[in-house]
Amino acid sequence: MRLAKTYGYLKKDLDLIEESLRGRVQARQPILRQTSEQLLKAGGKRIRPLFVLLSGALGPENAKQSLIDAAVTIELIHMATLVHDDVIDNAAIRRGKPTIRVRYDNRTSMYTGDYILACALESITKINNPDIHKLLSKTIVEVCTGEVEQIRYKFDWDQNLRVYLRRIRRKTAILIATCCKIGGMLAGLSNRSSNKLFKYGYYLGMSYQIIDDILDFTASEKQLGKPVGNDLLQGNITLPVLEAMKDEDFFEHAKTLIQKGEDADSKDIQQLVCQMKKLNAIERSYAMSNRYLKKALESLTEFEETKAKQTLIEIAAYMGKRSF
Repeated sequence: MRLAKTYGYLKKDLDLIEESLRGRVQARQPILRQTSEQLLKAGGKRIRPLFVLLSGALGPENAKQSLIDAAVTIELIHMATLVHDDVIDNAAIRRGKPTIRVRYDNRTSMYTGDYILACALESITKINNPDIHKLLSKTIVEVCTGEVEQIRYKFDWDQNLRVYLRRIRRKTAILIATCCKIGGMLAGLSNRSSNKLFKYGYYLGMSYQIIDDILDFTASEKQLGKPVGNDLLQGNITLPVLEAMKDEDFFEHAKTLIQKGEDADSKDIQQLVCQMKKLNAIERSYAMSNRYLKKALESLTEFEETKAKQTLIEIAAYMGKRSF
């Protein structure tokens, strides 16, 4: 099943969002315009705008333009974090293409991220709802806190599962949860229903990030658009590693590999992945992802059976089974 087929009926709205994104990043300053357009042309699944639209379709009110404005805002926030992430992680490739920091430099990348974030703040002013502004502000604070936490725990072999889960909550889940809640709020859903959508987005976001962390080891470099095991080489200890680290031999092997840094080759990574599989670390990581996925689906039970609800269910099912 291709993910795009499940929401093909929303193509016109997604095209409007894409057009609005292009308009928002048209800076007068040539370099900012070039870097912003480069990031936009790199593409992406536009999953976050999709969640805004689908959640908004569950409510009684027709708030199409407000939903589009909110979707654009959140996607711009996401784009800004990607640029900053690439600087922090010293990343050379994103989605198979050179990052902005490689084509230009770190300083230009940081200013590009700041500019895109400013575009997001300008975009949300179109929505006259203080509660949504407060929710977005809190979300940005959480995302930024998560980024700092990720830096803090790099190469920290003493971190535990609680630290990891808190990090991915802030890194990924909170923004997806906010997309869903804002969609519900704009469509006139009750606080209870909007909060149910928040839970759906949160649990799905946790599942999504765990699978991303698994795929960092099990997918190919071509699929990832970056080296296999890149997170570990960058010092980010993810769930599959935490699970495998319970074995002392693996623990020592992983530390040795990290010390090699850029000198580590694909054979080293493959040996590590083989160890993970033998220790059932990958399997246990998938099991945790599935538990979050189940909770996400349970959060939708009280909503009426509509095309939008069915699409949210199908997206969750797809994400839970994806091999990339």
